[in-house]
Amino acid sequence: MQPGPKNLITDVQGLKVGHAQDARLKSGTTVLTADAPLTSSVHVMGGAPGSRETDLLDPDKSAPGVDAFVLSGGSAFGLDAASGVMQGLRDMGRGFAVHTARVPIVPAAIIFDLINGGDKNWTTSPYPTLGEAALCGADATFDLGSFGAGTGANSAMLKGGTGSASLVLDNGITVGALMIANPIGAVTTPGERHFWAAPFEIDGEFGGLGPDPQSGLGRDMKSDKITAMMRQANTTIGIVATDAKLSKAQCKRMAIAAHDGIARACMPAHTPMDGDLIFSTTTGAKELAAPDLELAMIGHAASLCVARAIARAIYEATPAPNDMLPTWRAKNGV
Repeated sequence: MQPGPKNLITDVQGLKVGHAQDARLKSGTTVLTADAPLTSSVHVMGGAPGSRETDLLDPDKSAPGVDAFVLSGGSAFGLDAASGVMQGLRDMGRGFAVHTARVPIVPAAIIFDLINGGDKNWTTSPYPTLGEAALCGADATFDLGSFGAGTGANSAMLKGGTGSASLVLDNGITVGALMIANPIGAVTTPGERHFWAAPFEIDGEFGGLGPDPQSGLGRDMKSDKITAMMRQANTTIGIVATDAKLSKAQCKRMAIAAHDGIARACMPAHTPMDGDLIFSTTTGAKELAAPDLELAMIGHAASLCVARAIARAIYEATPAPNDMLPTWRAKNGV
């Protein structure tokens, strides 16, 4: 397996990602969409998720496809970003047909970034506007780090962000991940230099420093984020995607496997205070020759992409006024 040409989730042909953010607000929204509805599912492993339309993605539910996914800052307020995306999709004539009406299907998940140093004293929620702007800007290329939903994200010790990564399997199937890293846990070992995800790094995509040579790691649960916020409000959310033709049930299995990537990149992961959630989706362009075996490899590749995307999110973060925590590059003099 090797990364795709862009090392982004949009190496899955047909997918597009858009960001919109407000520097003063220190928050934003990220949208993933395609030209046709996507077979999709979801798996939640955090104890404090914030989401919308996730029930529709269970394999026994009737919704046939998703028009767009929303990842947003703003805690529960950020779920309003999906309303702006729905409006934009409606204007495009997109949505699930119900007699003469069309209803866009837009699942959403949020991170908590309400006390990160940005100005949250709005009178009207900014998130519907951010959502529609992110949809309108969706493209095959997009920025990593402090953009979109990752604009105001933080990890335990370092500024968080938006990350992505991809892999092309030996059979030609592409898998990718788009992650917003805002965990209660740390993405680096003590000292904030080496990434927990370092064993899975490819071609120096997050610094090329390799694994921490120390042993006995994982026992220090220090978190400057909790100290700064004096509360526990966190989440790692994202989307994994492939071009393999999968059912909703197979997408569910891919989402479950993908959560291994959060556990590989964040220490600790899936806590009662995190809202860890991963959507899974497929364009369905490529048939599987050996479904069970190939699905296992797709799930494994998705977990690797998730771990790498989380590390890339922190590696690519850039500083802004009133940040609570330093960026990885500032901390390491890069």
